[in-house]
Amino acid sequence: MDLGLLRTFVTVHRAGSFTRAAALLGLSQPAVTSQIRTLERQLGRPLFLRQARGVTPTTVGDELAHRAAPHLDALVEISETGVHGRVGTRTLHLAGPPEFVALRALPALAPLVAEGLTLRTSLFGAAEECLDGLAAGRHDLAVATARPRGGLLTARPLCDEEHVLVAAPRWAARLAPETLLSRGSVVLEQLPVVEVHESLPFVTRYWAAVFESKPAATGTVVVPDLRAVLESAAAGAGLAVLPRYLCEDALRSGRLVALLDPPVPPLRTYFLVVRTGTLALAHIARAHEVLLRAAAAW
Repeated sequence: MDLGLLRTFVTVHRAGSFTRAAALLGLSQPAVTSQIRTLERQLGRPLFLRQARGVTPTTVGDELAHRAAPHLDALVEISETGVHGRVGTRTLHLAGPPEFVALRALPALAPLVAEGLTLRTSLFGAAEECLDGLAAGRHDLAVATARPRGGLLTARPLCDEEHVLVAAPRWAARLAPETLLSRGSVVLEQLPVVEVHESLPFVTRYWAAVFESKPAATGTVVVPDLRAVLESAAAGAGLAVLPRYLCEDALRSGRLVALLDPPVPPLRTYFLVVRTGTLALAHIARAHEVLLRAAAAW
């Protein structure tokens, strides 16, 4: 069996589309279609079901991908690094939220850089954009706040982040916790709000979990970086909802004050995501392992 045909098949299986696989392989779509048909003729079985949008593997296709993908990935690893190549001779393309990548992922991966690993990062505020890039082959590893669906991507829970309602001390001095608990939406309407998007994603999630209501306010300061949200809130621009890991130092120093301490704080889960089968590549597997181990302390 031609290894080139198998490589094309595995790429289509992972991409879920002849068009996307062709882009990843640097081939034309007709060439990819022809190679898949040739392989199907050789096997005497259909490998994919053609649909309006992309393809779905048959049970035979899933079985072949499960058996072939790890070995093909291993051959690529050997061809690119040499038989005696070290883990750290490859480039890892990492994607994720800017704050999390900067403050948690990159420091955790720093020891691998010392071993020779090269890192390239892509930063995304939206999980969908991050996962789409991973599926298309633009990234090797992604940290996302949504679990992907389907078999193309494989996700592991990485850690949970607690969200905290915070404001500068001068704002906190004007608010009573019992007032916030009983009249949270009303109070929010009267205060400036610092957020990452006009839709107030962090405030909305917090209000749904703690107050069981939707905020009726609009953002006073909107900036697409949680670190900028923190600095704006600490400077007195308004209240904000932030991950505890991000604002812990500001809370400890008194630059920010937690306005509430709910019995069950709102949480958001981060997932560590790869394309299915790529953990057979040593540099991706090593980074994956390091991040999971580091996350135990987060």
